[in-house]
Amino acid sequence: MKIFVTRKIPDPGLDLLRKEYKLDINPYDRPLSKDEITKGLKGKDGLLCLLTDQIDKEVIYSEPRLKTIANYAVGYDNVDIKAATERGIPVSNTPKVLTETTAEMTWALLLSVARRIVEGDTYTRNGKFKGWAPMLMLGQDITNKTLGIIGAGRIGTAVALKSKGFNMKVLYYNSRHNEILDRELGAQKVEFLDLLKKSDFISLHVPLNDSTYHMISEKELKMMKKTSVLINTSRGSVVDEQALVKALKEKWIFGVGLDVYEHEPRISEELSKLDNVILQPHSASATYETRTKMAIMAAENMIAGLKGEIPPNCVNKEVFKQKLGKEIH
Repeated sequence: MKIFVTRKIPDPGLDLLRKEYKLDINPYDRPLSKDEITKGLKGKDGLLCLLTDQIDKEVIYSEPRLKTIANYAVGYDNVDIKAATERGIPVSNTPKVLTETTAEMTWALLLSVARRIVEGDTYTRNGKFKGWAPMLMLGQDITNKTLGIIGAGRIGTAVALKSKGFNMKVLYYNSRHNEILDRELGAQKVEFLDLLKKSDFISLHVPLNDSTYHMISEKELKMMKKTSVLINTSRGSVVDEQALVKALKEKWIFGVGLDVYEHEPRISEELSKLDNVILQPHSASATYETRTKMAIMAAENMIAGLKGEIPPNCVNKEVFKQKLGKEIH
C-alpha cells in the first residue's frame, strides 16, 4: 500500500509508516494546491494531510483506491467529512496531545498583550528608551482580574486552570457545565453576552462551524470593556477580521493576540501595522515534543485505517456502522 503525505512531519511518525508502507512525501516546504494534492494522491491508499490542505469532495472522490485520511491536526474543518463518510473513508485527527501546549501559547499571548511585551521590545531595540518614565508602556494587570473562556473543552479548560496562580475569576460560555472548572476554580457558566461584558481577558477555544463563524464581530467587540484583551488560538474565521481592525484602530478594546487568521496564511495589511495586536504564525502547537507526538498519533491512525480497523481517533465512526451494520462506540 502507498501513502501520500502532503508535507513533511517529524521523522518518528514517518518512520512508523515506512516499516509497512511506501511513502510519497511533498518535497516542497509549502502547502500544496488542490491540483497538486489530487495528483499526489493518484494511486495511493492513504492520505496524511495537514490543516492547511483543503480536502474537499472532489479530492476525496478523485482516487478510487483511497481507504483512509489521517489529518495532522486537532481541528478537521479542512476535510469534507460528509463526502468521506459517503465514500466509506474513515477520517482521523490528533486530539488531546496539544492541549497543554496550546494553553501555554494562549497564556504567552495574553501576558504579552497585557504587558505590551512585543511593543516594548521593538521600542527598546529601536533606541527609543531614554530611561524610566511614569507613563511609559502602561499595560493591564492580570492578577485578580476576570478571565472569560469561550468554549470550555479540553484546551479551554487547560487555559482556565492555569489562571489559578493569578487568582482570577473565571467565567465560561459552553453548551454544558464544566465540572472541573466549577470544582477547581469556582468558575461560573454564563451567557455569551454576559461573558463579553464582564471579562477583562477573553480567550476563544471553539471549533469552526456555521454557529461559530464570525461569532466575534462588530457587535460583540463593542460590548467588551475598553480595557479588555482578546486572544484567539482556535480558528481565524471565528473572528470577523475587518471588524477587529476597526476595533483596534478605534480603541474599542485594549489589545489582541492572534495565532490564527480569517484568510490564512494571508494577513490583513492593516492588522499587521497596528501596535496593539500580537501576531503569531499559527504556532500554538509548535514544540518539539508536541509536534512529534502528533506525528506518531497520525501514523497510528493511518496504520489502523489501512488495516480496515477503526483509527484510535476516528471522527466519523458512522463509516464502520455502515460497514458492520451495528453501533460503534
